[in-house]
Amino acid sequence: MAGVPQPDPTAEPEARDVGTGSGAHAAHAPAEAAALTVPDSPDPDRADDPGLSTHDRLLVHLLGARTLLLGATRRARVTGWLWPLAVTLLGGVLRFWQLGRPHELVFDETYYVKQAYSLLVQGYEGQWAEGANDLFVAGDDSALRLAPEYVVHPPVGKLLIALGMQLGGGFESSTAWRLASAVAGTLAVLMVARIGRRLFASTALGTVAGLLMAVDGEAIVHSRTGLLDNFVMVFALAAFGALLLDRDQARRRLASRTAAVLDSGAALDLGPGLGWRWWRFAAAVLLGLCVGTKWSGLYFIAVFGLLSVAWDATARRSVGVRSWALAALVKDAVPAGVVVVGTAALTYLASWWSWFTHPGAYQRQWAVEHPGEGVGWLPPALRSLWHYHQQMWHFHTTLTSEHAYQAHPLGWIVQWRPTSFYYPKSVSTLTGEAAQQACGSDACSQAITSLGNPVLWWLGAASLLFAVVWLLVRRDWRAGAVLSGVVAGWLPWFAYAHRTIFTFYSIAFTPWVVLALVLVLALLVQSRDPVQRRRGIVVATAVVVVVVAVSAFFYPIWTAWVVPYDVWHLHMWSPSWI
Repeated sequence: MAGVPQPDPTAEPEARDVGTGSGAHAAHAPAEAAALTVPDSPDPDRADDPGLSTHDRLLVHLLGARTLLLGATRRARVTGWLWPLAVTLLGGVLRFWQLGRPHELVFDETYYVKQAYSLLVQGYEGQWAEGANDLFVAGDDSALRLAPEYVVHPPVGKLLIALGMQLGGGFESSTAWRLASAVAGTLAVLMVARIGRRLFASTALGTVAGLLMAVDGEAIVHSRTGLLDNFVMVFALAAFGALLLDRDQARRRLASRTAAVLDSGAALDLGPGLGWRWWRFAAAVLLGLCVGTKWSGLYFIAVFGLLSVAWDATARRSVGVRSWALAALVKDAVPAGVVVVGTAALTYLASWWSWFTHPGAYQRQWAVEHPGEGVGWLPPALRSLWHYHQQMWHFHTTLTSEHAYQAHPLGWIVQWRPTSFYYPKSVSTLTGEAAQQACGSDACSQAITSLGNPVLWWLGAASLLFAVVWLLVRRDWRAGAVLSGVVAGWLPWFAYAHRTIFTFYSIAFTPWVVLALVLVLALLVQSRDPVQRRRGIVVATAVVVVVVAVSAFFYPIWTAWVVPYDVWHLHMWSPSWI
């Protein structure tokens, strides 16, 4: 058809290199939600197929036939939920089974669980008297004081922990301390499965991604402890999923509106506007909540924002917009910047509502007590909050106290120095009959080690290197997508390598390590060569079986089983893990 752009060989080639399908060709429908019916032809992925309308030709080029056919039948839509839900159920069992073990404050739960409880009963984080941990574990909150405590993380994650305590039976229950984390971690399995399904246009591959997330050690440990980093991961992952949905929706709109322009004979110029983007707005809210949990979420805003605009730019180039860079800047980047940054900032500010509404909160009255100081043009409450944030920033950039498990970020990707969350002397010092009763041996161990499944992470590290090469050579948008979470969640920590930082921070980008590995598997099993495809299925099956088996082996040291010392030591594959 004259005037219809043909596929650009430099623009997202994998959008064309997708699966096949068949069916009767439908006449072009101008509605944005119009479904594509793939024509009978040797290769329905060809965007220059004469049997396709302008709209459908653009849609195939922008999204690919495999994506368009992903939910084409009722069976596909049902299985697209059933299989992800099945692996989510497995993930839930691994996270919720004996969630309250141990009935002790594990690692940084000593901060976040008690702060969450203080938020629940006082509306702000109060100080705790000496010996508070033992009293708290015993169900006694008398050590909580009205005096505010200086805390260095925003409130969202702690508010969620507090909600879990409220719904889970109160602070007396260690299960309640971890309930919100377990729910969040279980939802993360479902999100990874559904995101993988959309990213790789395959329910099977999405299910594999969800399964790997379900059995990973970092994901399991963080889902079973009341720390903040699991919520950072979940909010970032949900935002990523929202942006994937936005990508598909925006491209459907672009195909429909561009086809209307081309079919009318009008000039395309900068291309049509895409209207209000609800999924992008939702992503901005989620990113605001991510930052409202830990400031490390800021990097996800930056990286995901650039990624989303890059998707818009390549889409405009693909439909034939000559000045696609200018068009993306004017019609996509500027509105996206205003919406994403503005919405995330307002969401973050709103997350401090409890601090604003409680005069006794830390530094809440600073502006009143220090007239004329600080940022004078701000209202007193915001001036106090800004001063508080300056103190928080100073803490985060100057913390250098030594810790036995601090780790340089270079080693995180291979889990070189995992963090020991829990290894009580009350168990490791047992001897004689007491040890025999506890673990059936002369010496016992009980551990919670924040260690990712080593096979998954080692293969994931290699897959990330491959993804970088694949992105540069083939410009596969999926490679850029799986790299984005790692860029946002891992690389910024190299600037803070002088600080006291830990491998367990890697939970923030764990889903994208999983997705990088599944990308490699996808390239193998989705090959057009039937021999290569069969080999790919064998390799993928072997990888999944080995990863699941390794997770079963390591599960006791992720979940505080009391085991013989020799069994624990058998899991220490490297001296750096001890």
